[in-house]
Amino acid sequence: MRVFSYDTTLRDGTQGEHVSFSVDDKLAIARRLDDIGIDYIEGGWPGSNPRDEEFFDRAKAGLRLRHARLVAFGSTRHVANAVDDDPNVRKLVESETPAVAIFGKSWRLHTEQALRVTERQNLEMIRSTVAHLKALGREVIYDAEHFFDGFESDPDFALRTLDAAYGAGADCLVLCDTNGGTLTARLGEIVGEVRRRFDGVVGIHTHNDSDLAVANAITAVELGATHVQGTVNGYGERCGNCNLVSTICNLELKLGHTVIGRENVAKLTGLANYVAETANLSLANGSAFVGKSAFAHKGGIHVSAVLREKTTYEHVEPERVGNQRRVLVSDLSGRSNITFKLREQGWDDLLTPEARRRLLKRIKRMEFDGYELESADGSFELLVREAVTAGFEPFRLVTMEMSLRKSGREHSWCEVVMSVSTPDGDVRARVGASGPFDAMAGALRRCLSASYPEVADIRLVDYKVRVLDPGKGTAAKVRVLINWADDASDWTTVGVSDDVLEASWNALRDSVRLELLRAQEAAPALSG
Repeated sequence: MRVFSYDTTLRDGTQGEHVSFSVDDKLAIARRLDDIGIDYIEGGWPGSNPRDEEFFDRAKAGLRLRHARLVAFGSTRHVANAVDDDPNVRKLVESETPAVAIFGKSWRLHTEQALRVTERQNLEMIRSTVAHLKALGREVIYDAEHFFDGFESDPDFALRTLDAAYGAGADCLVLCDTNGGTLTARLGEIVGEVRRRFDGVVGIHTHNDSDLAVANAITAVELGATHVQGTVNGYGERCGNCNLVSTICNLELKLGHTVIGRENVAKLTGLANYVAETANLSLANGSAFVGKSAFAHKGGIHVSAVLREKTTYEHVEPERVGNQRRVLVSDLSGRSNITFKLREQGWDDLLTPEARRRLLKRIKRMEFDGYELESADGSFELLVREAVTAGFEPFRLVTMEMSLRKSGREHSWCEVVMSVSTPDGDVRARVGASGPFDAMAGALRRCLSASYPEVADIRLVDYKVRVLDPGKGTAAKVRVLINWADDASDWTTVGVSDDVLEASWNALRDSVRLELLRAQEAAPALSG
């Protein structure tokens, strides 16, 4: 069955906490949504704020969508206004979008308490607004706000609001679980009743307040809805909207419906990460289908089984959604984890079975001490390379002195004096910076630059500190994760100590050792 996808990330999604897009962001996301085959892109509410007005102005001037229909969103006319004089409706018309979505009230509670209008007035507001927009040649999508709560309260009242929109020519009747509180079985019963009473396109718009938005949307489709609304990554007010990404994956891969096409389903991991990055948010590792951990295997028994047959612990192939299989290395690892990581990079023959056993034992000991190798791909790679290249010692710290100066409200200033032993002799450097780690890293680079020019290409990407046992106060162990990059790759190393500077030094030292080992062995980098 063909199911139409309707994305409201740029409008409903922005009502989520910490979600904000500039006009440029919204235009870029719209192009990305169009590229993967989304049918409708709701750009915003042009009558509600200057940003959305600018978006539609710029969309008219230069947004050329190849597949999707751009949608302007708004409400039915105000009870006191004639439809052609209503400012909100006028803004919808001026947006010049091929499709318009309007919402109306389906719950008697809202008409009586929020709008304070009679049922007759409410029905006429719906009817006249839909008819006006249809007369202007627009496709009209009618969102029946709070439909399921309204149906539970007074089913005849709720159905009469649909009758008003349908009779005025609405192209799609969208049933909205606006409060997100409807349980799946009951939602299915109500959708079935609507489907029996109305021909044409019926849609579903669910919220996630009961953690059922995706399940409810899928149930609605199974009962005849052919239009599904949602947002990328489930962004939205309160607990969020229906996650359109996982909904599409389930409809396409599990139920055999056509939404965006199988070739475009493989772009969904990229889309999810792109929208998260644009919103300046981290995509949750556990996001279904597209999260970093969606196909990550950690337990040794699981990894052993996946090596033999992937379907033992994977419900779909990660490649089908643009994701990838990952095997994590930790204290829960077995020999299969090590085997997988080596095989993943074509390193099957690097370590003997005995060397692998020793490596696994070392990893388990390090994890017990507080290291986290599943997040530190560079540290794991270093362990493997050191097992292959015994006795490699490109440099050794001789001494390091650090002084910190702060005066009044001025920023602190740190100076590091470092002496390092290299094959070319001892080298001393003095470096000042705004923080201890920055000064430490700068001093090490300067000490090694003559013997190892490649260290100049290493740059810091991210630095994180976590207290492992906060109950011990200032005596607590800390874990430092440092992400580095050069022109070819990026990697993360980890250091652990009860001294944050010692932990930082350990992670810094290992990152540089890894880069120098790679250069010596001229072998491909092991990625996490």
